[in-house]
Amino acid sequence: MTGPSGLLIVDKPPGLTSHDVVARIRKLAGTRRVGHAGTLDPMATGVLVVGIEKATRLLGHLALTDKQYTGTIRLGQSTDSDDADGTLIAAVPVKNLTDADLLAAVGGLTGEIQQIPPGVSAIKVGGQRSYRLARAGAPPELAARMVTVSEFAVETVRPAGEVTDVDVRVTCSSGTYIRALARDLGAALGVGGHLTALRRTRVGPYRIDQARSLDELADRLEVTAIGEAAAAAFPRRELTGDEARLIAHGGRLAALGSGPAPVAAFGPDGTLIALLTEEDGRARSLVVFEPAGG
Repeated sequence: MTGPSGLLIVDKPPGLTSHDVVARIRKLAGTRRVGHAGTLDPMATGVLVVGIEKATRLLGHLALTDKQYTGTIRLGQSTDSDDADGTLIAAVPVKNLTDADLLAAVGGLTGEIQQIPPGVSAIKVGGQRSYRLARAGAPPELAARMVTVSEFAVETVRPAGEVTDVDVRVTCSSGTYIRALARDLGAALGVGGHLTALRRTRVGPYRIDQARSLDELADRLEVTAIGEAAAAAFPRRELTGDEARLIAHGGRLAALGSGPAPVAAFGPDGTLIALLTEEDGRARSLVVFEPAGG
């Protein structure tokens, strides 16, 4: 017996890893075929997209969509992990911080930027996770990579003695570390900084108001059907019966001008057949969900 096939939009609680959430869902769904799109750190809360059964094959493509967060950055203190779960490594009193200085520093971290990931992260270096090397006393030097921060908005500034807490809203590309934004904002202002709170409010089309707690899911495990989930996340292409059979067998179709971004292809009966991509004037499958004829 297999579990339901589809997506869950989970409101991850603080203190659990994303893997912990997957483990809970495996028990609730009665299947080990469960995964998630886009890791949240243990201290973070909010939208975690979880796929069950066939929907796990959507996750790698959903992980590439943009994300939105709200969070709090504490200026005046730095930690070894760039968030509140780490060890305090430096403190510089925040004095005479002006709105103009803060907004200028935020502006420098908006748009396409080069970002060095936190040393305490899941990035692999020489086959080992960066956080394992860091905790063993040999933090790696990670290479900067291009990310896009399309929105970095200051919502509230709250001085508190020698530190200042800044509530922010961030919309960014996949692969952006909000912890690194906190670190770099503090560095730009010369006082250091780290993240004290983070809530993910959106992953692609999936928003926090759609998310359900683990307790709610334990009471009622109702998934978003895979076809509905794909239609919400990707452009849609309708296939004829012949086209559906061709794609299901690994064939190619004429391109319609959508480009390389994934497109959800549906058969005549509304069944999700595949995700397609276009290249060299042809459309081919990225992943096939239904065999020809069903």
